[in-house]
Amino acid sequence: MWLLRLAWALAVLGVTAGPGPGPGPTAPPPDKASIFADLSPAELRAVRTFLMSRPELGLSPSRGGPLAKNTLFLVELLPPKKRLALRYLDQGGPRPRRQARAVVFFGGQAEPNVTEFAVGPLPRPSSYRPLRFKGGRAVPFAARPMTQLEYELLHRTLAEAMEPLYRLLRDSTGFWYHNCSQRCLTFSDIAPRGLAPGERRSWLVLQRFVEGFFLHPVGLEVLVDHRDPDPRRWAVQRLWYNGQYFSSPQELAERYERGTLAVARLAEPPSRQLFSSYEPRGRFATGTPTEVHGAKVCEPQGRRYRLRGNQLEYGGWSLAFRLRSSAGLQLFDLRFNGERLAYEVSVQEAVAFYGGHTPAAMQTKYMDAGWGMGSVSYELARGIDCPEAATYLDAHHLYDADGPVRFSGAICVFELPTGVPLRRHFDSDYQGGFHFYAGLEGQALVLRTTSTVYNYDYIWDFLLYPNGVMEAKVHATGFIHATFYTPQGRRYGSRVHSHLLGNLHTHLVHYKVDLDIAGTGNSFETMDLRFENISNPWSPGARVRVAQLGWAMGPPPAVSAPTRVGLVPAPGDGPDPAPVPRRYHLAVTRHHENEPTSSSIYTQ
Repeated sequence: MWLLRLAWALAVLGVTAGPGPGPGPTAPPPDKASIFADLSPAELRAVRTFLMSRPELGLSPSRGGPLAKNTLFLVELLPPKKRLALRYLDQGGPRPRRQARAVVFFGGQAEPNVTEFAVGPLPRPSSYRPLRFKGGRAVPFAARPMTQLEYELLHRTLAEAMEPLYRLLRDSTGFWYHNCSQRCLTFSDIAPRGLAPGERRSWLVLQRFVEGFFLHPVGLEVLVDHRDPDPRRWAVQRLWYNGQYFSSPQELAERYERGTLAVARLAEPPSRQLFSSYEPRGRFATGTPTEVHGAKVCEPQGRRYRLRGNQLEYGGWSLAFRLRSSAGLQLFDLRFNGERLAYEVSVQEAVAFYGGHTPAAMQTKYMDAGWGMGSVSYELARGIDCPEAATYLDAHHLYDADGPVRFSGAICVFELPTGVPLRRHFDSDYQGGFHFYAGLEGQALVLRTTSTVYNYDYIWDFLLYPNGVMEAKVHATGFIHATFYTPQGRRYGSRVHSHLLGNLHTHLVHYKVDLDIAGTGNSFETMDLRFENISNPWSPGARVRVAQLGWAMGPPPAVSAPTRVGLVPAPGDGPDPAPVPRRYHLAVTRHHENEPTSSSIYTQ
């Protein structure tokens, strides 16, 4: 497991920008926070019913039928413009109209495309208008996210293509793909889907369909072109098997039948305690107890936080939150002791870039907003994902579905002992005694959800500390994205099992932070630490090196100096689909209402 931590010095900001003695400004009432609340199931249904009733859109149900049709893919809240929200929150202005963002796949027309609409006013929508992207360009149909229907059609295409390889797969793995009912193979697809704009070609990694199938590749990868809206025109373009490329399944099958193929024969997987299973196994050498419960979080005098609708309050903190289907947790109107520190803090993107010898490994550049990472927020397990004492909240998504889907207990809120004092001091008298000891317990409030994007499980946390510090944190767990082991692959990773390579990769997580310290008129400055060699003023002839702060100020847009980390290539080294999050630890830009996010569901 790896950990990324984003900690800000909001403690300092809260002191310098916060009120003096006395209660200070008060947090907005919960009904004001509701302008940022996710759409309710009733609102989601109302938007879908309204759009489905518009004859000019010609919408069909998402599931079943052909790809070449018009479908409603996504409905979620369209947050109000910042200037309108601030006018309402701070100046007593009118409440912004509540609207939905609707994503429609127009696949059943001469020039297929993806169009986004603003739909409102809610809760009873009566109109819609196109949302224009910067530059006014339409989203190409080939850039749309994958749907369950397209996966079903890919499965059929692959099953037909694998028929000539039945004997090879059965003999070498004990599993097969064509006409399978029990000992089946499955596949994982990788992205981006091609090498140039407009392409939709996916490498599919075949795996044994057992628990943890991500760790059971069989040595066969298949490139399928599925750009055409008509699946009958889809075709297998290339295959890779055990280190060699083939132009067709027939060519690979003929090589096997002639006995000229280097075959990778896999051992039969055990029926119990499979290495990829989550079944507990083994014992620790110390013999310390492992079959009894460990430490637990409890609230001996009740909860110290308040949750009203989508408004969360804890100590000096108040904020509004939502779980957007497209990308995940989004916080609005963050205040400490009533004063706003940030208008928005939100998860934008989670990226994983891989290296490898197989075509799937060398092509893999996952950008999980393109997989709807906010919509895969499944139920949290009490006592494991969150403490039993936590508050659990449901989420509702309309993402690649014909109505809202309830995800029970997908968000949790709990107070956590940090195990470290918030501050402490032992004031010694240096004679074996002390003048006093003082300390404060360390606690934080945690707002948590998860995203299970196929093999990876991201655990997303926002932590609020009582001293005015906020922290954003993400843990990654689940299964590694692994490929079939070949000797050539050792340059690109570690052999983690007999036929399995753990590929080199790097994770990049992107947050949007819209700081509003003492108002919206922010400036940006960088601070560098440098050393100065000066004459010692109290010892003539001696010199001393002292640290010195160097400041550089300038109005945004400004971008921090580039830094190369992990597998991040230099500019010009090849296609670079997400240049800013890959090249910079920090990018600072002016706020524009038409640039709400740094990534999108079309990014792959």
